[in-house]
Amino acid sequence: MLDCAIIGGGPAGLSAGLYASRGGLKEVVLFERGLPGGQITQSSEIENYPGFYEHGKTGMDFMDTWQEQCFAFGMVHRMEEVKGVRKDGDHFIIDIAGKESVEARTVIVATGSTPRRAGVKGEDELFGKGVSTCATCDGFFYKDKEVAVLGGGDTALEEAHYLSNICSKVYVIHRRDTFRAAPSTVDRVKRTANIELVTDTTIEEIVGDAMGVIGINIKNKSGEVSYLEVPGVFVFVGHNVNNAVLKDESGEAICELNENGQVIVDLNMRTSLDGLFVAGDLRIDAAKQVVCAAGDGATAALQVISYIQEQA
Repeated sequence: MLDCAIIGGGPAGLSAGLYASRGGLKEVVLFERGLPGGQITQSSEIENYPGFYEHGKTGMDFMDTWQEQCFAFGMVHRMEEVKGVRKDGDHFIIDIAGKESVEARTVIVATGSTPRRAGVKGEDELFGKGVSTCATCDGFFYKDKEVAVLGGGDTALEEAHYLSNICSKVYVIHRRDTFRAAPSTVDRVKRTANIELVTDTTIEEIVGDAMGVIGINIKNKSGEVSYLEVPGVFVFVGHNVNNAVLKDESGEAICELNENGQVIVDLNMRTSLDGLFVAGDLRIDAAKQVVCAAGDGATAALQVISYIQEQA
């Protein structure tokens, strides 16, 4: 039986694996069907992780050493897909696609969330080459330049305001004439001089060349098409929470979720199900930053060690 099964190989999962294995647990297995690393491996450059500042280093470069460090302390990576988690008495059953189930004393789920794509022409081809879903990660690359933000919710307007402190101008493209964001957020954006709200408008195409994004074609409600020359497009149309492994065969969650499908945890990353912990973007109020996810993973692992000691 495993001491700890970790599901998800991003920064939260890898940090959990490091702290759990280095903390003395002997059977720590990380389940990730692909190579560990998570969403950050798609970033073209990392500048905002404390202690890591080397110009030109990509997200893939950044995560390489994490894997090596975890494996050095005994964490095992199984490149397998977890279909579900269920509790059986005082332990958990991990159901693996096409293979026998695995038993574990504790489970840390760190499957994260996936930014929704807008489905705009050119978006997929230019993702990571001028199309981004993280202003904190990539905003500085557009210092003193003009950028476009797609979306009309709280995240879109909050990130537009963040970008306004870096960029010379921010165009907020929204398909409606009203915003879903909180009134105070809308008011703050409207009072920001270098943010232009482009409402009743959709992005028809993100245009680019071999170097990346060069502009966008937009269409207003009258059908008029125009062109904005911008080197960066930030898409904020929501996140899909990757919580499928926490649902049983009937679709019911095995622990408490909020209305958005995020897992409700306390400050120790404990869920409502004893022995089950969640870390990273999957949890409520996640900041969706690597440094925060890493902290979550470490916290969850330390709590797992305490939990197992208490059960002994």
